[in-house]
Amino acid sequence: MNHFDKIRLLEALLFASDNPVTTKDFSYHMPEGTDTEALLLELSDLYSNRGVNLLKIDKAWAFRTAADLAEELKIEKTVRRRLSRAALETLSIIAYHQPVTRPEIEEIRGVQISRGTIDTLLELGWIELKGRRQIPGRPSTWGTTVAFLDQFGLETTKDLPGIDELKASGLLDSRASLASEAMGASMEVDQQGPLDSEEGEAGVEVNTSIDHIEADDTVSAEDQDA
Repeated sequence: MNHFDKIRLLEALLFASDNPVTTKDFSYHMPEGTDTEALLLELSDLYSNRGVNLLKIDKAWAFRTAADLAEELKIEKTVRRRLSRAALETLSIIAYHQPVTRPEIEEIRGVQISRGTIDTLLELGWIELKGRRQIPGRPSTWGTTVAFLDQFGLETTKDLPGIDELKASGLLDSRASLASEAMGASMEVDQQGPLDSEEGEAGVEVNTSIDHIEADDTVSAEDQDA
């Protein structure tokens, strides 16, 4: 096998392998006495100015995309996922009762809130800390953000639809759901009784501004309460 064919064989072995190839691995395919390391260095030089470079990774070799082209090769893909019921209910309560504390949200929902629920809404940029309640323990209070208003096409939270508007638009069914209770309830949280648990059906049919909430894949939006 001549010199050129040896180079071609190394090249083929590299392309055929899913993982970096060691010099020992090459030796099983190369003619006896071949200086494989020298040939690999020569092949690396041939690819030095190409879109694909031959790189040595520890004791192995592999083809890799040229580093200076990395930005041009990025592919951004948005994968939409439906916001979980837990996050939807929590967001609704915060929107209509803000500023509201975590215990108050749990009292209205009738179940505890997992850490992931709040984290999801924070990552989406739809809620933020609004300070601390001046009571023992000074619990944090939560409220919606400008990004929340922008997402739902609102100028202020005063533009949030009332329960009658939601029913008229078909966004609420005839059953007394947690979402309808939260949206139509008094702002005094301590006057509210416990609402539907996690196991009940969601009362808001997902389809428009309140219901069909979808989030980017970079956010974990499938969190569920324990």
